[in-house]
Amino acid sequence: MASSTSKANNASDVPYELPWVEKYRPHILDDVVGNSDTIERLKVIARDGNCPHIIISGMPGIGKTTSIHCLAHQLLGDAYKEGVLELNASDERGIDVVRNKIKTFAQKKVTLPAGRHKIVILDEADSMTAGAQQALRRTMEIYSNTTRFCLACNMSNKIIEPIQSRCAILRYAKLRDHEILARLMTICDDEKVKYDDDGLAALIFTSEGDMRQAINNLQSTQAGFGFVNGENVFKVCDQPHPILVQAMLKACMKNDINTAMDKLNSLWGQGYSAIDIVVTIFRVVKTFDEIPEYTKLEFMKDVGFTHMRVLEGVGTIIQLAGLVSRLCRRGMKPDLFIV
Repeated sequence: MASSTSKANNASDVPYELPWVEKYRPHILDDVVGNSDTIERLKVIARDGNCPHIIISGMPGIGKTTSIHCLAHQLLGDAYKEGVLELNASDERGIDVVRNKIKTFAQKKVTLPAGRHKIVILDEADSMTAGAQQALRRTMEIYSNTTRFCLACNMSNKIIEPIQSRCAILRYAKLRDHEILARLMTICDDEKVKYDDDGLAALIFTSEGDMRQAINNLQSTQAGFGFVNGENVFKVCDQPHPILVQAMLKACMKNDINTAMDKLNSLWGQGYSAIDIVVTIFRVVKTFDEIPEYTKLEFMKDVGFTHMRVLEGVGTIIQLAGLVSRLCRRGMKPDLFIV
């Protein structure tokens, strides 16, 4: 009994380790990676203190919510906890929340620095119901003297027009490869992670401009294998290896359908679904410099057509074989076509 108690005490003494995506989350706007022009506008707002209602739209994992939190920290300082209300997609997002939670917070008396306002952060705002958005519109009008609203969403067109017209709309683009690479190398140095260049390239490839995905994949690969290389990253992410896909595309360019089908059957035999294979082919085609620009566009059109078919539920090897045959046909010289 004594030994089990001591084990429990020892377990409680182990320091709590944050996930790296939280541990390395920026706390000031200067540390936010990417979208420098938009971040500069937020820095001006943080310096002057005159914060309008804001909508930030863009893909997941590119710093929308982080930017709003950094802005709130710099505007409110020590009053951040009292002066900020955050509602996430995990919260109830119906009309009752707007009428109760948000309205109660907007009416609450809070001591803030001179010229500052309370801030309501609505994450994933495009998932709010239409009724809740209509109620929010009126609340934004009534309490604009004391409260500012910051909305983060993936698609701003899902926010009703009356709310959009009351807000400054900032659009975030995907992060560039060199921006993700710089942050990954910083984390690798701080955490003493062993890696090679192929591993970092694989992390960037699988993340598709999503910083959160890249950092999570880095930590997962480090935890699972202790060394970050290309093979380990693709095992953790469970995605087809792009080298194999590149070999298939090279065969298609040479009109070598037998080799291309062998590569496709190899991917299918490894257990990847049709959607995984199609999406990886699309990613590789986009970044494959050996394909001429016009042919690349034609390839992407064929891949997009197959992607649509797979999403409709026809995820069979026959669909993928049809894609490979069409790509091989694109690679044929004009004089080889039978008229």
